[in-house]
Amino acid sequence: MRQIIATVSFAVGLTALAGTGFAATQYPLTINNCGQQVTFTKAPEKIVSIGQGMTEVLFSLGLADKIAGTAVWVGPVLPAYAEANGKIKRLADNDPSFESVVGEEPDLVAAEFEWHVGLQGSVGKREQFADLGINTYIAPADCVAKINTDGGDGVRKELFTMDLIYQEIAELSEIFDVKERGDALIADLKKREADAVASIEGAAGKNLPVVFWFSSKEVSGDAFIAGKNSAPAYILKTIGAKNVVTTEEEWPLVGWETISQANPAVIVLATMDRRRYAADDPQTKIDFLENDPVTKELDAVKNKRFVMMDAQSMNPTIRTIDGIETLAAGIKSFGLSQ
Repeated sequence: MRQIIATVSFAVGLTALAGTGFAATQYPLTINNCGQQVTFTKAPEKIVSIGQGMTEVLFSLGLADKIAGTAVWVGPVLPAYAEANGKIKRLADNDPSFESVVGEEPDLVAAEFEWHVGLQGSVGKREQFADLGINTYIAPADCVAKINTDGGDGVRKELFTMDLIYQEIAELSEIFDVKERGDALIADLKKREADAVASIEGAAGKNLPVVFWFSSKEVSGDAFIAGKNSAPAYILKTIGAKNVVTTEEEWPLVGWETISQANPAVIVLATMDRRRYAADDPQTKIDFLENDPVTKELDAVKNKRFVMMDAQSMNPTIRTIDGIETLAAGIKSFGLSQ
């Protein structure tokens, strides 16, 4: 994270020095976003961001002063942005109402997930915002090669890659005419990813079976496990490990009897402040794993190979790079790399 701040700060400094050295955005600007053409006649001046991941991208681009309100948070903001975040109105920890969003009089609503602002938007449909003259933007990672029709986490038809996050950063930086900041942020994230992969080069744990457990509605019930094309699946592919789940659902509910057949060598546990479900607490997850007659026999449990990972690193966000770094460090700490 320190590297992100340094890189973006450097980019902002370059802007001051270079003046018009970077190509300015030409308005009107039209972007094809999640199946809709969105036109901007100028850089938005007031944003409501729905989704922690979206908000943190905006922070990383130096746009905190334009955010009028945020909603849908899982855990603490990235430490570097704690002060800025504390000054921004939290409309809701979970889904905000349509009225609370439009009440901030934004000219842009930026959403991390299509289920909040989309065909079946739990907050509002894009047409509802458009009728009020409010533009909408949805993170490409939640709609490219992904089907969101049931109000759940959706089905991802192709493996998520960080290219979708880089697309989001590039598009937002063009919308707000801060392209140099976007370029610097993308370059930094790519370098961190390459460094994390290099740190476990020659790992003895290649093709190591790993499971990502986000949460469960009931502790002893089926678990929300990362699907084969999810952001965690990209983390695994990047470092050469293997996902034990083969479904295209983003976060399928899977029984532990099924997971035990794959006998994961490492279990990645989501950490979060949210307490929506019984297994949101990571210690609750560990207590279950170590005492349940099925799960306590898993290789990962017997050897206490638990990797604690911030829940946002399991979502398609800039923190996915943090997830690569975290899992790489965990594999090394377990003696599974050389």
